[in-house]
Amino acid sequence: MDPRVLAAMQPFFAERFGNAGSVHGLGQDARAAVDEARAAVAALMGAQPEEIVFTSGATEANNAAIIGTVYASRRPDAHLITAATEHHAVLEPARWLAGRGAALTVLPVDGCGRVDPDAVRRAIRPETVLISIMHGNNEIGTLSLAAEIGAIAREHGVRFHTDATQSVGAVPVDVGDLHADLLSFSAHKRYGPKGVGALYVRSGVGIEPILHGGSQERGRRGGTENVASIVGLGVAARLAEETMAEESARIAALRDRLAAGMAAMEGAHLNGHLQERLPGILSVSFAGADSESLLLALDLEGIAASSGSACASGSIEPSHVIAALGLPDRLVAGTLRFSLGRPTTAGEIERVLEVLPRLLDRVRRAWAGAYGFRR
Repeated sequence: MDPRVLAAMQPFFAERFGNAGSVHGLGQDARAAVDEARAAVAALMGAQPEEIVFTSGATEANNAAIIGTVYASRRPDAHLITAATEHHAVLEPARWLAGRGAALTVLPVDGCGRVDPDAVRRAIRPETVLISIMHGNNEIGTLSLAAEIGAIAREHGVRFHTDATQSVGAVPVDVGDLHADLLSFSAHKRYGPKGVGALYVRSGVGIEPILHGGSQERGRRGGTENVASIVGLGVAARLAEETMAEESARIAALRDRLAAGMAAMEGAHLNGHLQERLPGILSVSFAGADSESLLLALDLEGIAASSGSACASGSIEPSHVIAALGLPDRLVAGTLRFSLGRPTTAGEIERVLEVLPRLLDRVRRAWAGAYGFRR
């Protein structure tokens, strides 16, 4: 978390611990803080403050968008369209609905991880109520053709949702340009606190609440507002808007240096679109290596990486995103995901490039001896 975010949050854990739904002075102080944060989040994505619904994070926002849209449609034959490389927070609620009578189309992606807009157009049926395609992929960094897909959805009168958790604040995102009806976002991807996020709901778009209770968030999400975390989200959004251009350029340059160094390593394959991509994510597959062994070896060197989504850590299955790219098994098994951000330094990049070849050689020799893998 950015220290400026933490500093802004701290008073709301103690002396400013009012309920934003109360009419007394402490409550109205909390309400003003929530409204200020709502305006900051809206400004970051070109929305109006009243179109922002605060949630517990992107998973809840995705569930609210997907389940809420289908339930609001009142169609027993509701049809959804999504893609094979979506985050589990999109795929799982879509599959949950499919298990309860909804129809689901999961579209394939190309070798860069992009859905073909024409495939989306062909998949639309009279009963289609929602298209959900993420804006920037959380594992490979590919930026989708979300604006084109959103325009197709609008043309057909179908709601369009995009999971923009990775891209809001990292690259310019405007809900109008995307033709988005719904957009999900999480604070901790922009150096805010974990456990808070937001859902953009375009004015005039109705969703059925998935959390019932009080009338908070204009009746769209019951529950007492998490004021301290919402304040943190607002500050994180404001800082992202102020620093995005300079920060993203710096991080992208570090990513490119890391990518160039890894591309020169034996058996390396860079995943995702090499131009249209997020600045802070790099996915690389190494033939004849095992990602779990590489991750453990890197961790012992003080280097934190992953083999896919952090939300799937502990899973023994290969990444569904990498598998959807059509890579051979010898590459899928050796995939690493590196995340770069505000604290990342050039020295850290050089250290990874210095250490990794030695670790790769050690892991490959071990796996070749045990399983007969070839590079």
